[in-house]
Amino acid sequence: MQNITTPTVMLNWPVAQANIRRMVDKAKRHGLHLRPHFKTIQCHQIARYFKELGVHTCAVSSLSMAEYFASDGWDDITVAFPVNLREMETINDLAGKISLNLLIVNAKSAAFLNDKLESPVGIFIKIDVGAGRTGLLPEDEIGIESCLNEIEKAKNLVFMGFLTHAGHSYRARSKAEVLKVHEETTAVLRALKKKYRQRFPQLLLSPGDTPTCSLAENWDGIDEIRPGNFPFYDVMQVQIGSCEMKNIAVALACPIVAKHADRQEVIIYGGGVHLSKDRLLSEGQEMYGLPVFLKEHGWEMPEEGCVVKSLSQEHGIIHCTPSFFEKLEIGGLVGILPVHSCMMVDIAKSYLTTDGQVWEKM
Repeated sequence: MQNITTPTVMLNWPVAQANIRRMVDKAKRHGLHLRPHFKTIQCHQIARYFKELGVHTCAVSSLSMAEYFASDGWDDITVAFPVNLREMETINDLAGKISLNLLIVNAKSAAFLNDKLESPVGIFIKIDVGAGRTGLLPEDEIGIESCLNEIEKAKNLVFMGFLTHAGHSYRARSKAEVLKVHEETTAVLRALKKKYRQRFPQLLLSPGDTPTCSLAENWDGIDEIRPGNFPFYDVMQVQIGSCEMKNIAVALACPIVAKHADRQEVIIYGGGVHLSKDRLLSEGQEMYGLPVFLKEHGWEMPEEGCVVKSLSQEHGIIHCTPSFFEKLEIGGLVGILPVHSCMMVDIAKSYLTTDGQVWEKM
C-alpha cells in the first residue's frame, strides 16, 4: 500500500473467489446455466477464474464490453442491454466471430436487425417484471407477438427466450422481501414459457439480479441466471440482505488530506468521480460508503457510527467515532466500502489486489 498515491480500488481476491465459487455451486445444485454478468468485474484475470470453474458464457452491458471479453476467448456472449441500432457495424463484426445474443424490447429493432444483419444472432425479448426501466409487460400480448413475428420471418434472428432483470429487488430490505420479488418474477416467466414453449420448444428463461440469485432456492422452470454484482458485493447488498459485510471484496483506498477534531471528520481524496454518488439511508442519514481501517492483506470490519457523509467531485467527508478518528493520520490511507461496487469499479482503470498485484481492467 506504500505506493498508493490516488484513490485506488483494492480487491480482496480470496473473498471474491469464495463469492464466485458459491454462485457457481448454487447454479450446479439447481441445474441452472450460469451466465455471469461481467459489467461488474470488467477484467480478464477475474473472468478466467470463472472458466477454471467450468463457466464458459457471459453477459455484458455493451458491445464494447463484448469486444473486450471476446478478445480473451469468450465466444458466447449476451449483451443484456436493449440493442443500439446505431452500432450495426460492431454487431456484424462480433456476430461473424462469436455466438452473440442481443436484447430487444420492440418489433422495430427486430425488423431493423433482420434487414442489416450479415450473420445469425440470438434474440432475447426483455420482459419488465416490475423494475419499470424497460421491457415489454408480460400481459402485452400484442407487443410480444409483434416481436416474435419479426423474429420468425427473419433469416438471421434466432429466438432464444425471455430475459428479465428484477431490479426492484434492490429496493428490498430483507430476505423475505427479496424472495417475494423472486417468486413473483419467476411465476411471470413460467407463465410465458407455458404459453410459448409449444411454438418455441427451446426457449430459455433468463432472470438475473444478485439479490434473488444470492438468496432464492426455488428455481423451478428457470434455465439460466445472470447475476453480476456477486463477485464483489457492496454495502447496498448487505443492507438488502444478499450477503454479509465479510463478503464485500472491494474497497477504495483513499489518501487522507485533512482532519477536523472539532467535528470528528476526516477529509479524503476520493469523491463522486471515484465512488459514484450512489447512496443509502443509515439511521435516517444519507451515506456514501463505510470507512474501514486498512491492514496488510485486507481491511477491518466497519466501526458502527462511521460513515462517508458527503461527496463532492474529488472530496469525501467521513464522520468518525473518536476511536476511529484517532486511528487515521494525515498522509495515511483509509478504505471505503462502496455503496455500489459496480459503479465504483467501472470508474477505475485497474485493481490492486491485497497481495500487491495490479490487474488491468476494461
